[in-house]
Amino acid sequence: MIKLSAKAKLPTITGLFDIYTFQNSKSEEHAVLVKGDVTGKENVPVRIHSECLTGDVFGSKRCDCRDQLLRSLVYLGDEPFGLLIYLRQEGRGIGLLNKIKAYSLQDEGYDTVEANLKLGLPADNRDYSFAVEVINYFKIKSIKLMTNNPLKIDFLKTAGINVSGRIPLKSATTEYNRFYLTTKKEKMGHQL
Repeated sequence: MIKLSAKAKLPTITGLFDIYTFQNSKSEEHAVLVKGDVTGKENVPVRIHSECLTGDVFGSKRCDCRDQLLRSLVYLGDEPFGLLIYLRQEGRGIGLLNKIKAYSLQDEGYDTVEANLKLGLPADNRDYSFAVEVINYFKIKSIKLMTNNPLKIDFLKTAGINVSGRIPLKSATTEYNRFYLTTKKEKMGHQL
C-alpha cells in the first residue's frame, strides 16, 4: 500500500501541476505530477517514467529518457487532465552505481542489455507496482499510456489496469543514442 506524504502546487515550464509524494511499503519515495482532476476519469493520459539521473538531470545523450520526460510533460501540459508517475528506480532498477558500471562496459562495445547481464544483473529490473497503486488511488477507470514499451502495458493489464490506448513517444536518433535505441527495439521489443 502507498501512503500520501505531501501535496503542493507545482508551476512548471509546461503547465501547472499538483505534485504528490507517496511512500510505498519499503519506505521508498516516488513523485506524481497531476494535471487537472484525474479522479474517476476514463482515458487519462499517463506517463510512468523511471528515474534517469544522467538523462533527466544532466542531459545525457546516451539515452532518450530526458526527451521522453519532456515530451510527456509538454503533452500533459496541453491536456485538461493527466498523470506523470516518476519512479525512483534508476538504471532500469539496477541503481546509479551499477548503471555507471554498465556505461563503462558500453564504452567497451557491449549494448545496454549485455552490459547489465555481464554485471550479473537483469536486463530490466523495474517494478511498476507503485504505478498500479497510484492509478488505483485516484480511482482512474482507464488510461492511455505514454510509452514505447509493450512490457509496461502488459504489466499494467495483468495488474488489472484498463489500458485503453497507447501514446507513442518518438525521440530523435542521434550518433550517441543510436546503438541504445536499436538495442531497445531489437532486444527489448520497444515500439520505436
